[in-house]
Amino acid sequence: MGVAAPQPDTNDVARRGYEVTMSFAALAPRALGSAFAISGTVHLVRPQVFEVIMPRVLPEAFHRPLVFLSGMAELGLATGLVRHRPWARWPSVLLLLAVFPANVQMAIDAGTGRQPGLSDRKAVAWGRLPLQGLLIWAALQ
Repeated sequence: MGVAAPQPDTNDVARRGYEVTMSFAALAPRALGSAFAISGTVHLVRPQVFEVIMPRVLPEAFHRPLVFLSGMAELGLATGLVRHRPWARWPSVLLLLAVFPANVQMAIDAGTGRQPGLSDRKAVAWGRLPLQGLLIWAALQ
């Protein structure tokens, strides 16, 4: 004599899945902006952390200025991303593409002791490369 529990409407279930995806997409640029803010600060405060992953084809005299430049770009773009400003999308993608060679250099050097901490682990350094695509996706949301 119990009352049967109402069955969820398939449209309702689909809508909830869509809402979760949409909320993740809405959160993605803010998360990337937060990561840019942290990374940009480290670029300016401890540039040596990033100098070791600069591609060696670039003259060493350019390493520190480029680290500072990318740090300032990250901080500027962070403000736009956390506020979900459309102007920050494509410049963020361009920045992520511009720093990709340094990420490749980090992966090539992994395991040599050239880099501090986790960055020197091959799995971490090589595993980070495909994440660049996810970061680009986040910038475009």
